[in-house]
Amino acid sequence: MPPIWQVPSKTKKMPPLKAFQLTKELVQQRVKDNVIIVTFGNYAFMDFILTWVKHLTDLGLSNLLVGAMDTKLLEALYWKGIPVFDMGSHMSTVDVGWGSPTFHKMGRQKVVMIDSLLPYGFELLMCDTDMVWLKNPLPYFARFPEADVLTSSDQVIPTVVDDRLDIWQQVSGAYNIGIFHWRPTDSAKKLAKAWKEMLIADDKIWDQNGFNDLLHKQLGPPVDEESGLVYAFDGNLKLGILPASIFCSGHTYFVQATYQQFRLEPYAVHTTFQFAGTEGKRHRLREAMVFYDPPEYYDSPGGFLSFKPSIPKSLLLDGQHTIESHFSLVNYQMKQIRTALAIASLLDRTLVMPPLWCRLDRLWFAHPGVLEGSVTRQPFICPLDHVFEVNVMLKELPEEEFGPQIDIKEYSFFDNPSVPRQVKDSWLDVKLCQKGSQDCHASNGTSPQGVLRFPKRSNEETFKAVFSSFKDIKVIQFSSMQDAFLGFSDKTREQKFRNRVKRYVGIWCCVTDHTPGHIYYDMYWDEKPGWKPKAPQTPADDHPPL
Repeated sequence: MPPIWQVPSKTKKMPPLKAFQLTKELVQQRVKDNVIIVTFGNYAFMDFILTWVKHLTDLGLSNLLVGAMDTKLLEALYWKGIPVFDMGSHMSTVDVGWGSPTFHKMGRQKVVMIDSLLPYGFELLMCDTDMVWLKNPLPYFARFPEADVLTSSDQVIPTVVDDRLDIWQQVSGAYNIGIFHWRPTDSAKKLAKAWKEMLIADDKIWDQNGFNDLLHKQLGPPVDEESGLVYAFDGNLKLGILPASIFCSGHTYFVQATYQQFRLEPYAVHTTFQFAGTEGKRHRLREAMVFYDPPEYYDSPGGFLSFKPSIPKSLLLDGQHTIESHFSLVNYQMKQIRTALAIASLLDRTLVMPPLWCRLDRLWFAHPGVLEGSVTRQPFICPLDHVFEVNVMLKELPEEEFGPQIDIKEYSFFDNPSVPRQVKDSWLDVKLCQKGSQDCHASNGTSPQGVLRFPKRSNEETFKAVFSSFKDIKVIQFSSMQDAFLGFSDKTREQKFRNRVKRYVGIWCCVTDHTPGHIYYDMYWDEKPGWKPKAPQTPADDHPPL
């Protein structure tokens, strides 16, 4: 087999579709040490799949295969030199959305595939595409040769502080089928067959719930005193639960950063426990600098705008962590981001978002601010999707109603080694100053250090006049956004901007003992005297702020 990423010769025709059918011979070509690593998806997840493959090949692993649910993906992967097989699903090429009927159909395809692959006699590491490998996991799995199945979980409360398997008696989170390792034993094959038959018999069962139900039919006793394995399913299957601190969920990685606190090296991160759909997943992986984008992502044509956020210590650290103190902290940052979005729109630049600090976690159920027993530190840098509707920010909204598109990048953007030197070297620092003070006047003259002093509360015309001289500069960084911009002089444009950014913020969830329990963020909270974070009192009040 050719090495992964070796592009087939363009003079050759692509082999016929039947050459990509799943057979033992096709899998055998990629197997190493009797292990095959498999993911699957449709064309909408092409960039996730490329990221997944690149992480594995960077780790020196090439014993992988990608199942294509549509021929568009199959062809695209073939011409990139990625080993692919046809799942025969004839799936839609678009993003189907979590929980949709098509999403559930995709889940069933995974179970059929496991049931088909195990009889070939290879160990199978099956993964979803919305996860990435950060460290070679195969030596870890080899530590548990007796295990029939090793599964990840949604456990958020640590049961171990080292790299042992999670203590099965203490795992209350669901077993998560986004990352699991199967050995081709009789017990594992029996589980895969029972799981497939269960889902075929009832199309309303969610595949993950079915997996959990089967394993919990019998759970216990432990296999031995040392390994952490437990008898499950029919009393013969030996199950291990991968430690959630290093086989990370979206919560243990992005919110708790459990691996950092325990001084462990994470093997994987799976983008669960997040908001804003697929765009939210992509953005989180970008924030962590583990998503692979094409070179053009790192060099926007109009250049970039960034700013140094300033947060008073009292808002960040003083007092109790309450809903009120959380909203005070977030609102303070939101106002600066609103100003930055306006300036980015005015100068037609891509806004590099600042890191966002939160005092409280966001979940989809009532909780006391952070989950009891978890190691979430307060305050913490929270994922952008905790406050902002990332999917709305990235969506192309009609310009006649919402004004021009404002592109955004993740807060870690300039730390990313993929940002080219020509971007990092083309930089203008803007220091806001008090109009009338020494050397503080609207001009395009910079100091010998390359710093531009620019008056606070400048209007649209001043911004355009001064910054038109710096169109070729890739990065303009403001020292602050406090009182940087008076607002658009064109009232129609101002209204369109307001229409746009009001939709950019989401909800905090959830208050205990109240329905609905969520509280809406308000981009223009500061224009409403006495604004307080309150859950809607009646169903009629349950809508985003007007």
